[in-house]
Amino acid sequence: MDANGIDFMVLSCAQPCIQGIADPKAAAAMSITVNNQLAASISNNTERFGAFASLAMQNATAAALELKRTVEELGFLGALVNDYQQSGSDGLTPLYYDQQEYDVFWQMVSDLNVPIYFHPRVDIAPTLDFQYAHAPFLKGPAQEFAATLSTHILGLCVNGVFDRFPNLKIIVGHMGERIPSDLVRIDTQLLRQLELGMPMKQNVTTYFRKNIYETTSGNFATDLLNFHIGEIGLDRIMYSIDYPFVGIPDGTVWIDSLNATLNEEDLNSLKRGLAIKVLRLNDKMLKLRCRQYYAEGDNSLLMEDVLDNVLL
Repeated sequence: MDANGIDFMVLSCAQPCIQGIADPKAAAAMSITVNNQLAASISNNTERFGAFASLAMQNATAAALELKRTVEELGFLGALVNDYQQSGSDGLTPLYYDQQEYDVFWQMVSDLNVPIYFHPRVDIAPTLDFQYAHAPFLKGPAQEFAATLSTHILGLCVNGVFDRFPNLKIIVGHMGERIPSDLVRIDTQLLRQLELGMPMKQNVTTYFRKNIYETTSGNFATDLLNFHIGEIGLDRIMYSIDYPFVGIPDGTVWIDSLNATLNEEDLNSLKRGLAIKVLRLNDKMLKLRCRQYYAEGDNSLLMEDVLDNVLL
């Protein structure tokens, strides 16, 4: 991290993690174990590391309660879900979080004011066989990941999740899984679905400008970045690497090259400013400093003194 100029890194469980465990009891138990272990692993250096919770999504209420525990008790910054949740006795039933039975979960997310990061996962076997038997080279990040996850994100849009929860914050990696590259066609074609009962009240472009953030993870394309800035705004885009799937030095070379493309203020927003805002890192650091000061018995410090030490 130091060699590549990285001050802070958010850690999470690699795909498919809990989303690959179909049994709800086993998934719930493993999510607690993973979250506790992750919290313990960063407990001695929370000024450099944060965490996203792993959640079992078979039961929306249970997922909401585990999210609440990890945020309020463990200090996590939100959660990361690896696309859909496997379920059923054979593990072949996918659960998508754009259905109204997940409203209790999204209400908790909104109440906690934390983001949920949507990350791709390897598809279940029947989907892989049906979609990619003819061209198995397209499995994974070249096509499968973006095709599957973008459908889930668009499902959140068309099924009215952002209308029911207007303050919801979702993060999507890999430059938005291609969605912002095709917003004109998506918005235009979805207009035809209104007369068929589609509950979405706005359009996908609006949700990307109000509710959805994208990161640059694993997609270090300057021309694409500039196009997306024009489509959704730089204030919706955060720098990310996708380590360990992508090398940290690769990201460093690219982000440093943007000095010739972005001004200092915009580059700072991409590198750190927006992430600090979305993840509420200044709030997190303030709480850490307060705990440290009180633990050291120095209760005379003014809040302003604490703030001077934690603003990033």
